Amino acid sequence: MSVLEEEVAVAVPFEEQVGCSLDNYLALPDNSMDARIAAAREQLGSSTVLLGHHYQRDEVIRFADYTGDSYKLSKIAAETEATYLVFCGVHFMAESADILGRPDDPPGTGQQVILPDLNAGCSMADMAEIGQVEDCWDTLLAAGLTPEHILPLTYMNSTAAIKAFCGERGGLVCTSSNARKAFEWAFARAEKILFLPDQHLGRNTAFAMGIPLDEMVVFDPWQINGGITPERLRAAKVILWKGHCSVHQRFLPQHVDTVRAKYPGIQVVVHPECRWEVCQKADAMGSTERIIKLVSDAPEGSMFAIGTEIHLVNRLARQFAPKGKRIITLDDTGCLCTTMYRISPQHLCWALENLVEGRVVNRIRVRDDVKHWARVALDRMLEIRA
Repeated sequence: MSVLEEEVAVAVPFEEQVGCSLDNYLALPDNSMDARIAAAREQLGSSTVLLGHHYQRDEVIRFADYTGDSYKLSKIAAETEATYLVFCGVHFMAESADILGRPDDPPGTGQQVILPDLNAGCSMADMAEIGQVEDCWDTLLAAGLTPEHILPLTYMNSTAAIKAFCGERGGLVCTSSNARKAFEWAFARAEKILFLPDQHLGRNTAFAMGIPLDEMVVFDPWQINGGITPERLRAAKVILWKGHCSVHQRFLPQHVDTVRAKYPGIQVVVHPECRWEVCQKADAMGSTERIIKLVSDAPEGSMFAIGTEIHLVNRLARQFAPKGKRIITLDDTGCLCTTMYRISPQHLCWALENLVEGRVVNRIRVRDDVKHWARVALDRMLEIRA
């Protein structure tokens, strides 16, 4: 096992010991969970906080005490007095909450993070495995890029091991809203950036800063030396990891052309995880929080085509319809985050009712040495402003 791999406590044995099988919950309809979830929350009181990511399904996010993007939710959670943080999101988000949460010192005083379904992962985060990243770094060093020449930056959508890797090597973590500030921070300290794991956020951010595309290269971990010659590595200003978001990858330039032809005057807003060609055709791009603000601040009668996860788009459409604003998805087929969708009312009810009985299931716990360097990378992010 790499020294940077994270450790997760899987609580399946609890089901077997007490007969509280998750399968019994999954056999029940969604609406049968509502009253039970509400009752469990009331019994748990202020000891437990429910966090809901913007991409979460409506049947779950309506129970959340706080909604937001991954970093906002982790930061909120760390500032609460709650002991149990039930994160309705995906694995890397729960890891970040554990990294930023109250330490267990003295024992029994820390916060415990629960992910209702351990299968709720992130395909983008999984595209950067720590062993591959360590090999990539060795390739960069062999090409003559010393640590004084290059800094590693990682998107929040990465594992704790990758965050720790960056922290230990002088880098930091960024969100989609402060990626440009993170790039500026890094370029003030080094000539080059290795950006993980989303090539599109890295490319869109660098291009918006005036860095031409021919000064960026994509490192493919499945090819020898990333598929890049040492000369190209030395010449590049930004080295992008070959990763992407499966949801945002589905939006294509022709989708923008189609909605503009069908709805003259429509504003196209996309997430920076979308491919460069889509972002260049859009009127604006931004994080989920910025997308929400753009819609909220727009005058009555505005119309938007939004390129991001469908649950957020549909939620905004319902919220702002009474205010005379029309919101549609950029792609008519709809793009949902299938891993986020794994968190169901049944999973949430199962986790909460186990807490009521004094059992912590599906706890996410990052190993202490990994947590240290990941926290360093996250703390550096706090030095910059979004």
